[in-house]
Parts: sequence; structure tokens; C-alpha cells
Amino acid sequence: MKKIRLCTLFLLTFHFLLAQQPDYRVVFDMSTKDSISQQALIREATLIVKENPAAKLEVVIYGQGLPLVTKAQSGQAKPIQDLMAGKNVTFKVCAFTMKRNGISEQDLLPGVQVVPDGIYEIVSKQHEGWGYIKVAH
Repeated sequence: MKKIRLCTLFLLTFHFLLAQQPDYRVVFDMSTKDSISQQALIREATLIVKENPAAKLEVVIYGQGLPLVTKAQSGQAKPIQDLMAGKNVTFKVCAFTMKRNGISEQDLLPGVQVVPDGIYEIVSKQHEGWGYIKVAH
């Protein structure tokens, strides 16, 4: 009987500790047109989602990163669509960057969202406790 109580106590403690683990939430800062960095971002996001399907990932694109999510220039359109199909991965692009480059929402890959200010979006996510990764190589 003592072993059963001890085992039950262990399982309850283990379950409690697991329940206390913070959510896996990461915001990626993508501001480069470098294709190697863009490929690395897709590779890492895909691996994270594979290992932890409940992970929430947000890719914020601004500055020179804009081609990553435009229909005419993206070399990663299919993998981006695959990632967004999972509903826990979002790609958001800065409206200021779009305006500066003459890009409209119709020029973006389907499902890419527009935020007023990419940097503010990143700072907001950090304020909410999201992890931060600057994409570079």
C-alpha cells in the first residue's frame, strides 16, 4: 500500500510539474533577403513544429525580408504554406515595409497577415513572454 501511495504521489507531482511548464512560443525576426537565412528559418520552424506540434511560432517580416512572403519573389512559398496550414505558425509582415516597397496585400502569399509595425509586433510578443530569435547566419 505504501508503494501505491508513493507512486501516486510521484505521478501527481510529475503531472503538476508538466502543467507548470510555460507554453512554447517564439517570435522570429526576419529582416534579411539572404536566401540562406530564409532557408534556415523554414528549416528551424519545421523542426520545432515536428518535435512540438503545440508550439506557437510567429515570423515577423520587415525591411529587406519582404521577398520571403511575396508571390513574385518567394523561394519558400510551398514550405511557408505548409507551416501555416498547422494553425500554430503565422507569418506577419510590416505595413510600413509594404508601403515603402509598393507592395499590396494581394502581392503576398495567401495567409500572410499584415501588422501596422513589425518591430512593435516583436516587442509586443516579447512583452507577452514569447521567446525571440533574430534570423541571421
